Amino acid sequence: AAAEVARAAASVGPRGRLRLHHALDSLKATTLVITPTGAMDLLARLHLEFLLDPLDLGLRHIILTGEIASRRTMPHLAAEFEAEVTEVYCSPFTAVPLGWRSSEPAPLTLFDPGSVGLASLEKDESLVPPYAAGLAEVVVADPVAGTTLRTGQVVRLAAGDAVPAPEHTVGDHVLVRGVWLSLNRIERALGKIDGVSGWELGVSRQGTLDAATLTVTFNRESLVGNPMWKARVRQALQALTPITIDVEISPQASETALRGVVNDARGHHLGRDRTAIAR
Repeated sequence: AAAEVARAAASVGPRGRLRLHHALDSLKATTLVITPTGAMDLLARLHLEFLLDPLDLGLRHIILTGEIASRRTMPHLAAEFEAEVTEVYCSPFTAVPLGWRSSEPAPLTLFDPGSVGLASLEKDESLVPPYAAGLAEVVVADPVAGTTLRTGQVVRLAAGDAVPAPEHTVGDHVLVRGVWLSLNRIERALGKIDGVSGWELGVSRQGTLDAATLTVTFNRESLVGNPMWKARVRQALQALTPITIDVEISPQASETALRGVVNDARGHHLGRDRTAIAR
């Protein structure tokens, strides 16, 4: 049964919306698995660039995964494509589907309730239902190690037994365009570049897709306008992640070394220190 389904599937990958539309049209696909922002971007391009009616694609099912969706994304897509829209929650470690929901703000329906749990942000302690209202971090079971792993994904709990879909992230990984970006790796890479005293990662979603910008502060004025040093920063980022990250240089030098920070205009990333958020 799985082999039969697999023969009817095709992986397009991050090849651009024109090629995605061509693949959907050529395959006469009825189901699309995509990130929420990818689906919204495809919809915008169908209207503005391709001048096509979304109904012409003939999609009956849209499965969203890999990102924190903006509010009203699911009903918007359902109305535009006249398709059944489902959000699937997958393990950030294995990408195995663990739960789903078919509407906002419905909680997750878990395939195996024992595979997903919630933990306190303040300490290594699992929460037991019924839950109190507040913030909690999603943890997933690791059957190999026989333990649970923190995901860095945070939910806003209402009083009761339900597990909501993640709305935020916390810790040293930020979710950008469906990819987990390690802040520690950025810190180590920039630490090898002489003259870097601090940095700020800005993430926004002004249109349909996430955009990331890294603003670097140097400790000497002579480096601020040096294109070679800016190129070194850009090359260091390209070696870390497939995400396109714009590089900007702060016009003011600072000799004081500061820890890197995240400025998330989307409101997703709450901070690197879990315990500070809990307080």
